[in-house]
Amino acid sequence: MQAIPPLSALFARSPFKPMRQHMAVVHDCVGLVPGLFDALIDGDAAALLAAREAIDAKESEADAIKNDVRLHLPKSLFLPVDRRDLLAILEVQDRIADVSQDIAGLLTQRELKVLESMREGLRELVQRCVEACGQARAIIDELDELIETGFRGPEAARVEAMIAQLNQTETETDALVTRLLQTLFQHEQTMDPVSVMLWYQLIQWIGNLADNAEKVGERLLLLIAR
Repeated sequence: MQAIPPLSALFARSPFKPMRQHMAVVHDCVGLVPGLFDALIDGDAAALLAAREAIDAKESEADAIKNDVRLHLPKSLFLPVDRRDLLAILEVQDRIADVSQDIAGLLTQRELKVLESMREGLRELVQRCVEACGQARAIIDELDELIETGFRGPEAARVEAMIAQLNQTETETDALVTRLLQTLFQHEQTMDPVSVMLWYQLIQWIGNLADNAEKVGERLLLLIAR
């Protein structure tokens, strides 16, 4: 008898469980980013490298799950939502891990000094972006319940409220990004141009963590609206 691949068996029980599993790993990955910046601010090169390696490992784990989902999501399996919609949500989830890895890579490839005036704002921005990703994970965790209720009723209303909260968090991170960039530009004359450019890129990437978390919610909101 041919053995049933583990993921096939998983999909047979719930096609959404691998989606939740992927988002959980992505959340673990982005949850390592604050430690990355703590190490940077503390000037702890060993901790910075360790944080990068941990992020790389989680990003690889997320990639493996993503690829398994792509390969094993049966085209013929009856799904209450379009297969393409699930894959689109998966793609946005995965970007969060990718951006986390990009941030870690840049911070370990070039030595960057953190202005004293940027430290508090930087930590606040990173933390709020991680919270946004946590909210996205909580929303994805509601997939099974949404399916059971046909994307209607009190469960759908509850998820819509969660998505609205996520949107508010993302808006707050936009304000934090703007404030941090203003601080950066106030000191640009005292910094070398390359560092200014890299910090501008880094701050944008941190904000992208929350942007992609918001997109996870928006994708799910589209499913509820149909």
